[in-house]
Amino acid sequence: MKSLLTTVLLATGLSLGAASAASAADAICYNCPPEWADWGSMLKAIKADTGVEVPPDNKNSGQAMAQMIAEKASPVADVAYLGVTFGIKVKDAGLTQAYKPKGFDEIPAGLKDADGHWFTIHSGTLGLFVNKDALGGAPVPACWSDLLKPEYKGMVGYLDPSSAFVGYVGAVAVNTGLGGSLDNFSPAIDFFKKLQANQPIVPKQTSYARVVSGEIPILFDYDFNAYRAKYTEKGNFAFVIPCEGTVVVPYVMSMVKNDPHPEAAKKVLDYVLSDKGQAMWAKAYLRPARNVELPKEVADRFLPAADYARAKAVDYGKMETVQKGFSDKYLSEVK
Repeated sequence: MKSLLTTVLLATGLSLGAASAASAADAICYNCPPEWADWGSMLKAIKADTGVEVPPDNKNSGQAMAQMIAEKASPVADVAYLGVTFGIKVKDAGLTQAYKPKGFDEIPAGLKDADGHWFTIHSGTLGLFVNKDALGGAPVPACWSDLLKPEYKGMVGYLDPSSAFVGYVGAVAVNTGLGGSLDNFSPAIDFFKKLQANQPIVPKQTSYARVVSGEIPILFDYDFNAYRAKYTEKGNFAFVIPCEGTVVVPYVMSMVKNDPHPEAAKKVLDYVLSDKGQAMWAKAYLRPARNVELPKEVADRFLPAADYARAKAVDYGKMETVQKGFSDKYLSEVK
């Protein structure tokens, strides 16, 4: 029979080896996956410049929150990296403590909790991350509606919107593009129902490597991951901002309430908002939370401003409020 520890680790995507590494680390971050947003380089830089070791962690936002709730009486994590709606949720659940890193005052008011329970470190635009070589001769899709065509059968992937934040963002983006609103998710539900005929791939966790390998030719994902592949991987990759429109969303970090390594946690949070940390996010094609200009060589690799004009901000507080209702509807009508 599996031990309780083994069961918990398997449920959250951690191995026993990872747990051993984590127990000896200086700070534990939930949902800091090395293949996502170039966290791999960031974690190395944090260790080199501060001496704080942070093991990589492949949870998604929903899994991170669930683990934080389970461990509330005796927290394991020190910090968490989350999609903005989950940042609001963990604060409301009493799982975070207030901390304002250096640079906090430069974050726009709508992108942080006033007391520092969560704050944006960078943002991205949701679109289509495409491995052109894996399309089997089909054209690069230009619109959300294109994905319903038979030629893309078995090629389209999106993360589970009932669990992963990027999955929920994909649903909001589709819904917004197809004429819905945060009060009306019918366009997104109808879209996902129709997409089932094309046998979509629906993983729970970040799938960057699966797009690079060609296993998932088209993935609902952020610009920063697609640009990273386009300019650093062997292959032929593209990022598409769908013709109907999409959304821009922030990713945030929080300090866990009663965390075991508070001083190390503060160093990590200071670093990701520091000049160097923000510059690293920019070089990884993320929009920094502070007013740090993208290097010209990076900015020149983005799609034109005319394409980004189709990407809009939404009411992130309301996006959090309606998330459970959407998830329930998706699980009952689509999944």
